[in-house]
Amino acid sequence: MTAALAELAPGTQAAVQACRERVAALHAELPRNELVVWTAGNVSERVPGTDLFVIKPSGVSYDELTAAAMVVCDLDGTKIDDGTPTSLQPSSDTAAHAYVYRHMSEVGGVVHTHSTYATAWAARAEPIPCVLTMMADEFGGDIPVGPFALIGDDSIGRGIVETLRESRSPAVLMASHGPFTVGPDARAAVKAAVLCEEVARTVHIARQLGTPTRLAQADIDRLYDRYQNVYGQPQEEQQ
Repeated sequence: MTAALAELAPGTQAAVQACRERVAALHAELPRNELVVWTAGNVSERVPGTDLFVIKPSGVSYDELTAAAMVVCDLDGTKIDDGTPTSLQPSSDTAAHAYVYRHMSEVGGVVHTHSTYATAWAARAEPIPCVLTMMADEFGGDIPVGPFALIGDDSIGRGIVETLRESRSPAVLMASHGPFTVGPDARAAVKAAVLCEEVARTVHIARQLGTPTRLAQADIDRLYDRYQNVYGQPQEEQQ
């Protein structure tokens, strides 16, 4: 176990606490959006300016996920002695999250769910084709499939990184497992998880009616650029 949280600088301790509160609150979005059942799924977030991240404890009910229950880890996935009960161990997917943070410095949040429709596509090891403007906006193209990997080491993390490095998508469907999403922070990764399930469901339904046509690549590129760079409210000018 690495150094205790109490030994870290006060500013770092404050950043960790704020991160724990955000991650605990964001976990409520998973059952609210019907992305998880029982205790499956997890959200993590990199603590800004540190080599630490916060993640859900393993096997704990969503109703019990308070900020105090969140587990703090270093980027090797080792639990920090932060005053939480020793029984609260980090998620079984911690090694995958840690690998992503170590190898994708731009990623500040990671989410894993077993949401029904996205996981059904993962079970088929089939990418979700970009047939919707929403997909072009958020994912910049098809939602790709990553390789099959067993839980327990960083194999899943390697598959996530290898797949997403070749894609604009913040979501990957790990074969026979389920979706993982990333973002600059945990909120963005949760948003990607919600939208991933939505488009997986919509495209599945569309295929019951016929074969939807993939958008032209030029249109995908234009839609992605507009959504990523123009859509929404302008940033406030710095005073």
